Amino acid sequence: MCEGFSSLKAQMSCGHAVTPMSLTNWCLKLLEQGSSRFVCGQFGCDAEWSYAEVRKMALLTPQEMKHFDKALALNAGQRKVFHFCFSPSATSQCPECKTPAARQSENNLCVPCQVCTAKNGHTYEFCWQCLREWKGPKPCSERCENIGCCNSALETLITCPDIIFESVVGVRGCPSVRACPTCGSLLEHKRSHCKHIRCPRCRLGFCFVCLKASAECLKTSSYFEACSCGVAPRQTSVPVWKNKINLH
Repeated sequence: MCEGFSSLKAQMSCGHAVTPMSLTNWCLKLLEQGSSRFVCGQFGCDAEWSYAEVRKMALLTPQEMKHFDKALALNAGQRKVFHFCFSPSATSQCPECKTPAARQSENNLCVPCQVCTAKNGHTYEFCWQCLREWKGPKPCSERCENIGCCNSALETLITCPDIIFESVVGVRGCPSVRACPTCGSLLEHKRSHCKHIRCPRCRLGFCFVCLKASAECLKTSSYFEACSCGVAPRQTSVPVWKNKINLH
């Protein structure tokens, strides 16, 4: 970092002092190298600064913040910014004969097995969620009447902890796991990146905070700002991918 300036210096969270200009230049260099993290440049110090800290201490102008936002989003997009937690599959193994069986409808958990039906001489059906012989009325999209049957994806959405964003200012109470608004795949966000992600299954780009498509969200807020409409509540249902429309 540049030293020897007569201007005032800012003390960073790691304890090292920098001038706003030297801090800006150092962080620009990191962005040019493809990084989406800001680390101290002092020898032997590997402390990481949050984007909020950098913006404050570097006294970034609106134009500089806009450039930083775009560069960070671009660099983060070259890396995985999420964990792919769950993706609804098209087939499952029958719990009795282990033969792959196709689900007739994504809104019905009751799945017939043709092999067991032919072998036993009567209809055999099992639950897509708990993989036990079907009990209860049908069709059904929530759960069968077997004890302990539950939608594990929905339970994850409801019980997952909140995420504490390091790079997005003013966001509180956002769940760490979201279901893609298009296909229902569960995605876990990395807190050090911007709030936008792209689903690897349907390729939808959306905001993890407000759940709007990225293009819609960016009309009123940047990659690293709180959404104007606030944080979308926890999802209480998993979206079903009814058709493969390119929404990104």
